[in-house]
Amino acid sequence: MTAAAQLWVCDLPTIEYREALTLQERVRAARQQDLIPDTLLLLEHPPVYTRGRRSDARELPMGEDWYRAQGIEIVDSDRGGKLTYHGPGQLVGYPIMRIDDVIAYLRTIERAIVAALADAGVRAHARPDDGPDFTGVWTAAERKIASIGVHVARAVTTHGFAINVDNDLRPFGWVVACGLDDVQMTSVIEETGASGDGRLPDMRASVATRFAEAFGLTATTVPVERVAAAAAAA
Repeated sequence: MTAAAQLWVCDLPTIEYREALTLQERVRAARQQDLIPDTLLLLEHPPVYTRGRRSDARELPMGEDWYRAQGIEIVDSDRGGKLTYHGPGQLVGYPIMRIDDVIAYLRTIERAIVAALADAGVRAHARPDDGPDFTGVWTAAERKIASIGVHVARAVTTHGFAINVDNDLRPFGWVVACGLDDVQMTSVIEETGASGDGRLPDMRASVATRFAEAFGLTATTVPVERVAAAAAAA
């Protein structure tokens, strides 16, 4: 029986969004040259709204200056999808992977997140038949708990997913999140009523395991220095 290919999992601290973009680009170059296996970066961001390729001005109804006055940065990105929010207490995953089918890739990410949420006691599901605006993961009450937006260049992905664990949900209500006027966002803490203590580290471990399982890979935790060294060689 052939052993499963590796998935490098790199646990990172809180990183500014633009810094994470630069890191992803470097890791992608290394993956494109097969210097590293598929890699999953797990981290948090300071408060930031990110706009995808399909974003438009109506998503920020208060005007950009108002949001910046609340301490929330606004950054344009090349990922798919529309506007979303990242902040402390939210688990962000950036898979840098070689793929050949974008739709299958999105569906597999959704399955991995659903499994990880089940580990945390949250029943959730994907909505593949409702159109691209509904890509992501939703609870049984149709509240959105995880968002997904990706970019693919030379068959290698960047960007990825964000799971609301113990983050402030109010910034979602100040915008047209995910391009959906009536979307209700939720989090692991909101759904379970449990204390936030320790939930994010638990979700990091569960997501790494379930993500690797969904893609038929073996998760191997590697230090950021090893990933950075491979990226520098690209």
